[in-house]
Amino acid sequence: MSGAPSRVFIARMSGLAVFDPHGDQVGRVRDVVVVFRTGRLAPLAVGLVVEVPGRRRVFLPMTRVTSIDGGQVIMTGVVNMRRFEQRPSETLVLAELLDRAVTLRDGTGQVVVEDVAMTQLRTRDWVVSKVFVRRAEHHRGLGGRLRRRGESFLVDADQVTGLSIEGTGQGAANLLATFGSLKPADIADVIHDLSPKRRVEVAAALGDEQLADVLEELPEDDQVEILTQLENKRAADVLEAMEPDDAADLLSELPADTAEQLLGLMEPEEAAPLRRLLSYDEDTAGGLMTSEPVILGPDATIAEALAVVRRAELSPALAASVFVCRPPLETPTGRYLGLVHIQRMLREPPHVPVGGIIDKDIEALGPGTTLAQLTRYLATYNMVSAPIVDDDGHLLGAVTVDDVLDHLLPEDWRDEDDGTDPARAVRHGA
Repeated sequence: MSGAPSRVFIARMSGLAVFDPHGDQVGRVRDVVVVFRTGRLAPLAVGLVVEVPGRRRVFLPMTRVTSIDGGQVIMTGVVNMRRFEQRPSETLVLAELLDRAVTLRDGTGQVVVEDVAMTQLRTRDWVVSKVFVRRAEHHRGLGGRLRRRGESFLVDADQVTGLSIEGTGQGAANLLATFGSLKPADIADVIHDLSPKRRVEVAAALGDEQLADVLEELPEDDQVEILTQLENKRAADVLEAMEPDDAADLLSELPADTAEQLLGLMEPEEAAPLRRLLSYDEDTAGGLMTSEPVILGPDATIAEALAVVRRAELSPALAASVFVCRPPLETPTGRYLGLVHIQRMLREPPHVPVGGIIDKDIEALGPGTTLAQLTRYLATYNMVSAPIVDDDGHLLGAVTVDDVLDHLLPEDWRDEDDGTDPARAVRHGA
């Protein structure tokens, strides 16, 4: 392989840009696929998992890789845009080997895998050649030399056992480190593709806030699987960190006694809006809405409103409108007065009160509004969110366009491969 180093550490490949021979970027490396062989044959690296535009993960055979050097991967040929599906005989290095406990053949005990190196042979095959490991405790090695606690060192791949079997107690720290600056939706894609056991291990290692963000991007089956494997108090903490509508949707998928137990472990002020949301049918505005839109009083200035909608944790749909109400300003609020669009705020002086620029042409909806009615409403008025009020005119929450889309699309829309992804039309190289 022209220009390629003799050895490549796989953890360092995470996120590397992949280019075709013409210099156009194809995507980024997300993992390396290896196959374990019988006897003492070294594990064979058969391809890369590459994320291409549209967050699709595809398989790039190692036979198409011409160079791994200089912080980039060069490939040849045409990318097969079919979504990568892991076969039973295949192992993902970053997802499944990092943090695995393995045993040294020299009899000095167990170590933890921190990185894996692959080397290209004269046959042009890539094989797993070295394993970078860490010893978790003091231990005397051969010759009586005392290894320090946590010492890391490099060993030949054939000098460890346990790489090719499903281990127990596997950690997740090194895999989490490869996530880098990935967005929650991208991390969710990685976690979704893991084995059920590894999926739970990795999800449990995330912090509460990050796990909450990732759960919101996962299919319902994965959400339930992960949440029910957490200790109950931890599960309640994660639910508190989720958006109320997403948390309520997840609770509705659990057995009633389990959901009630988790609600009982939550802070009362966090559980109360979820109980309200759970009281509505899931295909109505009440079941779809979030109870935490941006709410301000009429005397708040545009400068104050803009400061609120700048918050990074707000979704673009929620940040597009401010709902103006009389106190109290938490749902259910005092009398709902109307909404203010962010575009209108940008056209007015910062000191102007939001109560003076309310859009009075937008009517609020009731919690019993059907999904079909919601869809027509958003389309008719070119809105990205809709105010939901009770019979007395108190704001209960808001339904955003992404909530509507989640319910209009089929349940498996994250996995569905119907040929409509625009990335399929892209050809890279010849």
